[in-house]
Amino acid sequence: MSANSLQELYLEQLRDLFDAEQQIIKALPKMIASARSDKLRDALTGHLEITRKQADRVENICQELGEDAKREKCKGMEGVLKEGSDLVGDISNKEVRDAAIIAAAQRVEHYEMAGYGTARTYATLLGYDEAASALEQTLEEEKEADETLSGLAEQLNREALKSERAERKQKEDAKTARGTKSNSRKRVA
Repeated sequence: MSANSLQELYLEQLRDLFDAEQQIIKALPKMIASARSDKLRDALTGHLEITRKQADRVENICQELGEDAKREKCKGMEGVLKEGSDLVGDISNKEVRDAAIIAAAQRVEHYEMAGYGTARTYATLLGYDEAASALEQTLEEEKEADETLSGLAEQLNREALKSERAERKQKEDAKTARGTKSNSRKRVA
């Protein structure tokens, strides 16, 4: 769709946000399943329920405009989610994987905050006060989710670093032990 007015641009943004929310609803269960931390799983699970409500909110705004929230592919969210999936990938260290999940989730939140802030501004300018209020509510929910993730990151990133250092030490100790055995065999021979 080519937007030729602020009204059309507003509708395009709403449809983009609706699709973004649908993509997030699909992606969050995978992130939840990959998380080690109960607190992270709980935060993501709670946000999944909020995300469903946000998608409904956007759909209702479109319906009030007499429009369908038909799926306009949100390529930006698609890219952010793919990048997050690639980042988390097959990280075997569970603590480091949690840190990667948080990083990916925060990118999603920041993308959403930009989109909802823009849509809210358009709604305000176009005189859609109820829609602007609903979009502001969603924007605040996204900010809260980001703050929650930041709080979890403080703890979980430290755990990831501690775990990583412990793994590195185990590898170094194992290497040293192999070297000691090899040297003792040479002396015996």
